[in-house]
Amino acid sequence: MTTLTATPLAPRTAEISRNTAETQITVKVNLDGTGVAKLHTGIGFFDHMLDQIARHGMIDLDIHAVGDLHIDGHHTVEDVGIAFGQAVIKAVGDKKGIRRYGHAYVPLDEALSRVVIDLSGRPGLIMNVPFKSGMIGEFDTQLAHEFFQGFVNHAFVTLHIDNLRGENAHHQAETVFKAFARALRSALELDPRSLGTIPSTKGSL
Repeated sequence: MTTLTATPLAPRTAEISRNTAETQITVKVNLDGTGVAKLHTGIGFFDHMLDQIARHGMIDLDIHAVGDLHIDGHHTVEDVGIAFGQAVIKAVGDKKGIRRYGHAYVPLDEALSRVVIDLSGRPGLIMNVPFKSGMIGEFDTQLAHEFFQGFVNHAFVTLHIDNLRGENAHHQAETVFKAFARALRSALELDPRSLGTIPSTKGSL
């Protein structure tokens, strides 16, 4: 009897370089990794959040970014989101056999966040995170939205992010990034019942 396996036929890896007058960024991903992260963005808390994506998404993630941090972190965070989105969509390929949808609830002490994702081929972001502080270390909490907006625009996904409760901004952000990682991991997983098929009645995503 033949046993179906969820092992991809080819490694789901990609490397993206993005060079502008504001940032120089290289992103490498392995969607079937073990959560190994090599991160250098110049923003400590942002590196900590990207590490959550790698660890909880089981994505090997190598990001090196040099940006105009003497101005602020906006261009660096946004452009890392863009490059990460480009790397994910390149690595996932034709999307045959993936589960497509993913969701996760993640708590951290008093904070709780929910993230739902659809690898739909259509970019869309709904994000409701009422951060209780404007800054976490050197990270402007407004930039969390810019990261996810850059990601969805270039990975072509629909993403809903809701922080359901939380009083500590660090906890709020960490639950959001962990839930995103878990939801993305689920959506990218290969379904042994539908290997070789695209999860859409349209026949394409």
